[in-house]
Amino acid sequence: MRSHKRGLKFLSAIAMAMLLLLVVKFADAHAILKESSPAPNSTVAGPDVPVKLQFNVRIDAGRSKLQLVNPDNSIVDLTVEKQNAPDTLIAKMTGLKTGDYKIRWQVLAPDGHITRGEIPFKVRS
Repeated sequence: MRSHKRGLKFLSAIAMAMLLLLVVKFADAHAILKESSPAPNSTVAGPDVPVKLQFNVRIDAGRSKLQLVNPDNSIVDLTVEKQNAPDTLIAKMTGLKTGDYKIRWQVLAPDGHITRGEIPFKVRS
């Protein structure tokens, strides 16, 4: 009987450890925006503004997308530059006038999931 209880405790411990490893791996694999420039809700000087988005995991730049949403809600695709780091996207916005803008991003993480988001910011002349 004691041997049976020890065996159940051992199997329970193994199952909990495996579950914990799966949860940690799953949480690490999704792309979460850690830092951005411009920062959310910031005001930047135009007309040319560099873009830098850093994520918590490596992202596939070739399958990722950056767009600029203009004050009139028109959308311009931004060209993603060559990655300096596997967790970072870099682009340039040029000719921006005073107004409210958004950077719309979409990235592909190693787990195969696509993550999307927007970063609102203002441009002053």
